[in-house]
Amino acid sequence: MQEDRPSTVKDDSKMKIPHVLTVAGSDSGAGAGIQADLKACAARGVYCSTVITAVTAQNTVGVQGVNIVPEDFVAEQLKSVLSDMRVDVVKTGMLPTIGIVKVLHHSLKEFPVQALVVDPVMVSTSGDVLAGPSILAAFRGTSSMADIVTPNLKEASALLGGLQLETVSDMCTAAKLIHDMGPRNVLVKGGDLPSSLDAVDIFFDGDDFYELRSSRIKTRNTHGTGCTLASCIAAELAKGSQILSAVKAAKHYIETALDYSKDIAIGNGFQGPFDHLLKLKSNIHNSFRKQAFNPANLFLYAVTDSGMNKKWGRSITEAVKAAIEGGATIVQLRFEKDAETRDFLEAAKACVEICHSHGVSLLINDRIDVALACDADGVHVGQSDIPARVVRTLLGPEKIIGVSCKTPEQAQKAWIDGADYIGCGGVYPTNTKANNITVGLDGLRTVCLASKLPVVAIGGINASNARTVMEIGVPNLKGVAVVSALFDRECVLTETQKLHADLTQAAAMAK
Repeated sequence: MQEDRPSTVKDDSKMKIPHVLTVAGSDSGAGAGIQADLKACAARGVYCSTVITAVTAQNTVGVQGVNIVPEDFVAEQLKSVLSDMRVDVVKTGMLPTIGIVKVLHHSLKEFPVQALVVDPVMVSTSGDVLAGPSILAAFRGTSSMADIVTPNLKEASALLGGLQLETVSDMCTAAKLIHDMGPRNVLVKGGDLPSSLDAVDIFFDGDDFYELRSSRIKTRNTHGTGCTLASCIAAELAKGSQILSAVKAAKHYIETALDYSKDIAIGNGFQGPFDHLLKLKSNIHNSFRKQAFNPANLFLYAVTDSGMNKKWGRSITEAVKAAIEGGATIVQLRFEKDAETRDFLEAAKACVEICHSHGVSLLINDRIDVALACDADGVHVGQSDIPARVVRTLLGPEKIIGVSCKTPEQAQKAWIDGADYIGCGGVYPTNTKANNITVGLDGLRTVCLASKLPVVAIGGINASNARTVMEIGVPNLKGVAVVSALFDRECVLTETQKLHADLTQAAAMAK
């Protein structure tokens, strides 16, 4: 006997959470299918519900068995979710029978959603056949409802009656022909294209072709890339992105995740899974053990600037090493906004090794994705960047989060959102940030007195005024953050040593 249940409650005042429903098969090895979709949506900050169409027995070697879920139970799952949970985007993966495709069609007509992303899963990346040719016509029917279809080369070939796809030109032809079947947009994935040194995909919106390229990551850990890409597109659409922007963001995420995961080892087969959440390596082979954040480490906060290092003809790693040897107690990497992610990530990885070998924490300016991929110790964000509460959700409880603040209200919000420290400034005028409003010493003191977090002063600070800053007489001002005074100089080591000595003397006199 069922218990009495409360009537349904609709509260439009609550925060609407972006929601993707994935209709796909289960992968017992958790590299692809429903499991990959769940992890991908979690990584992109979107809620994901599921309708399971088949249960597979598979691992890194291949697919050993497929058990198809009865059509009436697929229909029951769809109704349960769509009738209640305000789904934004539906993403489809493995649809193993014509009947299940028809059930999906019927459900989407009864419960319309904002967008439909169709990943026509017929052949896995490892080459296993997951849906037979008998449902090709049904796939074509699904495509006509889709906002975007994302076939790989083998799937595109199957949809087009065995058309050979060997060049980028062939991919463009395939995209046009598939678009003629009805979908609004087509993304033909060329990860297996033999003639390309890059990972090249072709996006076609019915008018224009877009050739999207990224670095080809050399790794065995590519199982589930197709499912993940489609789920990321769905996630970005659920958050309100336009279709091309969603595709670009998804492709960038795949590149980052594959690069992070390229050397992990799970399973004995030729194709392993990758780490969607960029977490698995965090506690492996890491000699620098993460400890609770120590505010004293803000004492001499070195903020590197890639432009200044180029000006003086030195690498970012040379600059970081010199600053640490000169006495820097924490380091932040700051790159130009238009810097290539791959270059930024490689530099960050090298700097993490240098910092950790000296027992110094490394933070990344703004870029949470880079911080996760290189396993940095945290990030520093500004008022116009992603909110600290979201950063904390993405990074977890152990990472260090700093927030730039100019007012007591901003300092209070940083504390509520879970930041570890605030950077207050600019104290003095500076050339490193355009149109940066200065707060002066009085403004710095006001923010420090209002802040429940430790504070590091930043902006125009150098050897001539650092002691004045540290002598304003507030106990939670723990140090100064310096850019030009260290890195826009000929010798980073010497300048850091001088500034560290001045700060040490000021701290001794204040006791």
